[in-house]
Amino acid sequence: MTSTDVKGPESAGDPVANEVVGGAAGAAPVLAQEVISEEDRGRGKGPKLEDEGIAVKDGKPSAATRGERHRSFDVAEFSRPTSKNEEWRFTPLRVLSPLFEDLATEDREGDPAVDYQVSVPEGAPEVGTLAPGQSPRGEALVPEDITSAVASARTDQALHLRAPRNAELAEPFRLTAHGRDAERRSNAHIVLQTEESSTATFVLDHTGSTRMAENVEMVVGDNSQMTVISLQNWEDDALHIATHHSKVGRDARLKHIVVSLGGRAVRVNAIGEFSAPGGELEKLGLYFADEKQFLEHRIFVDHAAPNCTSNSAYKGALQGSGARSVWVGDVLIRREAEGTSTYELNRNLVLTEGARADSVPNLEIETGEIEGAGHAAATGRFDDEQLFYLRARGIPELEARRLVVRGFFAELIQQIDVPEIRQALSDSIEDELQRSMN
Repeated sequence: MTSTDVKGPESAGDPVANEVVGGAAGAAPVLAQEVISEEDRGRGKGPKLEDEGIAVKDGKPSAATRGERHRSFDVAEFSRPTSKNEEWRFTPLRVLSPLFEDLATEDREGDPAVDYQVSVPEGAPEVGTLAPGQSPRGEALVPEDITSAVASARTDQALHLRAPRNAELAEPFRLTAHGRDAERRSNAHIVLQTEESSTATFVLDHTGSTRMAENVEMVVGDNSQMTVISLQNWEDDALHIATHHSKVGRDARLKHIVVSLGGRAVRVNAIGEFSAPGGELEKLGLYFADEKQFLEHRIFVDHAAPNCTSNSAYKGALQGSGARSVWVGDVLIRREAEGTSTYELNRNLVLTEGARADSVPNLEIETGEIEGAGHAAATGRFDDEQLFYLRARGIPELEARRLVVRGFFAELIQQIDVPEIRQALSDSIEDELQRSMN
């Protein structure tokens, strides 16, 4: 029922670090081609469930689950993170330290720290605002860390984009947040809502430079369908920590896509909760880290209702000295969540020496009455067999390498339903490859 596909530490940019991370991920470095049969598991051979990052509860005393993390709107209840905190141990805290300060947005007269441009599709109400405590603000997102708490407290009026009941909106909502200065702090709280039996797509594009602490709250009403595409297209000096928190209603569906290409350091924590049976949650992610760039993506799926389905797939490429990516996937299947089906996958392609990718999949299971649960993670270089195959057919090596990377990302890009974004991503990846392979 589980799948672990973690290549040996020799396949990543930092052998020592990846060996350590392999243990942390619960997969003592196992070559991808090694297969451990269920019969061998029964004899005690190969990694046990705990070694694969899977915790199966049986009523015995255990540590607190991921779902029991402290939440509060009160900034004073949170301290600055340290490397001893599990959820921050991979993060460059010194680089991101400006976002741990309780500071207001540095707007100036006629010159906001971030310029917001919003386009609303036909059939949707105009952009609204929500004060703290004004529904639906706070229905899904309650901060779990100091940055999220500050973003909430320092945003007097959250932007509210809403698809009304029974509406099927053909065009997406579009919100562009353009930072004006890499030295200026900005805070944001955005609420996206699909009311009962509605369908809508929301595109959030982050450009320019700033130091942004951001909350994105997604309230997915019963029998509704929401798609959210968050693009991190920052300049090279931007800092960004975002918490995306969704609550999925009965028989509702959320497709959540995160694309991170720009920024000095970007961390996106995407949390999804099922509040009623029959929900579906799909989390997709794509990232490309360059020299001295840090990109971190964390996902948490809380199966708190029966008969729900979640699937997560993130893919990243890295190039250049000091390029760093982190992916941490947590799935909690609570005792009441019978009939759950879940799977999470992360793949990383290291294009040059000096880059490092950390990948940590985790499962917590409190009931055995589930449909299925599994995870897979791998970090590797170019597949020599693929390159040989292409070169044997007369394709030059540089072009063959580009084709491999394009194919690596193609599956995820094709799942983005907005054509111009698909094309823009393909162009951006081509630009990255031109820089690294010429």
